[in-house]
Amino acid sequence: MMPTSHAAPRVHIVCGGTGGHFFPGVAVARELQRAGVIVTLLISEKRVDQQAAQSQGDLEICELPAVSWQTRAPWRFLNGLIRSLRKVRTLQLHQRPDAVLAMGGFTSVAPVLMARAAGVPVFLHESNAIPGRANRWLAPLAHQVFVGFESARHRFLHTHVEVTGTPVRDAFFTATCEASRVGLGLDAGRPVLLIMGGSQGARAINHRALAVLPALLKAWPSLQFLHLCGGGDGEEARVRAAYEAQGATARVHEFHADMPLVLAAADVAVGRAGASSLAELAAARLPSVLIALPTAADDHQRYNAREFERRGAARMVEQSAGPEELAQALCQLLANRAPVRAALAGMAAPRAAAQVAAHILSCVRPQRSANAPQTWNDPTLWSPITA
Repeated sequence: MMPTSHAAPRVHIVCGGTGGHFFPGVAVARELQRAGVIVTLLISEKRVDQQAAQSQGDLEICELPAVSWQTRAPWRFLNGLIRSLRKVRTLQLHQRPDAVLAMGGFTSVAPVLMARAAGVPVFLHESNAIPGRANRWLAPLAHQVFVGFESARHRFLHTHVEVTGTPVRDAFFTATCEASRVGLGLDAGRPVLLIMGGSQGARAINHRALAVLPALLKAWPSLQFLHLCGGGDGEEARVRAAYEAQGATARVHEFHADMPLVLAAADVAVGRAGASSLAELAAARLPSVLIALPTAADDHQRYNAREFERRGAARMVEQSAGPEELAQALCQLLANRAPVRAALAGMAAPRAAAQVAAHILSCVRPQRSANAPQTWNDPTLWSPITA
């Protein structure tokens, strides 16, 4: 079957696996849409991706059965890769992309390989200070690589690496505190502490936040809590019960799709140090205490957190630290937020999505004007890798 013809350029953005891949991809997608580009998001089959995709109803979505690399079970990755290659082949035969942007993670592997085989330009974005394995493996196939931190630039064996920052949706820069609190059912005149464990939740964060609850309420009796606790095994009910036992005002959610609203409502946050979350904190000028995930690949969250702490844009507390240290860090931030907010302003990258989109547009538009031949239906192109 011949590829579907379309007057506008089409770009596939691969952003599955975590919210840290998904939402920066959405930010670039919106910029491309404003320029008249047709965008399809390629995501994983994980529940977190399904939840995030529900809030993006006007974007085309394609799910891929990709599985991350595990040394003890490489066959799971290979099986997922083969199935993903076949699905991407079907998609791209019907919807020939003019470019592919991969935001990291192993969902990216099949779309990048297929695009490269067909001569379609590939772009990569790496948000973390320490690049992920998938992006390191795929970088030699890319036309250009974008990074969120200056320190990540030299970690790629590529001649075209540009520091753009991590793309963030426009709403993070425009949401207002009072309206956000009212929208979440909180008192607009009382301070708010946000607790979040990333797009998939974090039991360790939940446990540590609840452990310091008595100390926080003693120091800040008017403090309200907004807690994104993740799901599974009654976690939401357990967390909600802990607040009720302390008589605290709290809004507890397993997941919240409107993170600009959530961040705008808070005075201080405590959470993980994923690069996308940090970019959103910077955009919202929200001071935070960062607890890096100790098991993160290549310890990348610790490197991310150190970048922010070094610039005065956050406080870092080890997961192994006692509750007194966490309580002290949170109370200090609640009492003195102004210097941290100023530092966060210097960390924000409001033009990141536009920069990435501009590079992609500069590549796809000349191709369109040159009427590049449609060769995607040639079976000899695909048979070696999809048989």
